[in-house]
Amino acid sequence: MRYEIILSPEAVEDLKQLDADSRAKIKDLIEVHLRHEPTKCSKSRIKRLKGLRYPRYRLRIEEIRIFYDVEGSTVEVLAIIPKSKVTEWLKKAGEEI
Repeated sequence: MRYEIILSPEAVEDLKQLDADSRAKIKDLIEVHLRHEPTKCSKSRIKRLKGLRYPRYRLRIEEIRIFYDVEGSTVEVLAIIPKSKVTEWLKKAGEEI
């Protein structure tokens, strides 16, 4: 199954703040990992977040973390943030169960 990938306005802004090389790499890896199997968890890349209703998944690409949700055949990328700001972002944007 092929998933449609939608970037939230916040994710678009986050992407614009990255340098061109990082932006290209992030776009390519989002395509590779989220287009066909966004819910397939692995030890190193995709993680289902526990204790949170929103966001539900995290994709790790080097020092960048991509938070997203999957609804039907759509993947909504919510944020693209550096590892150092993850805790702060989850406190602000995350919804606990």
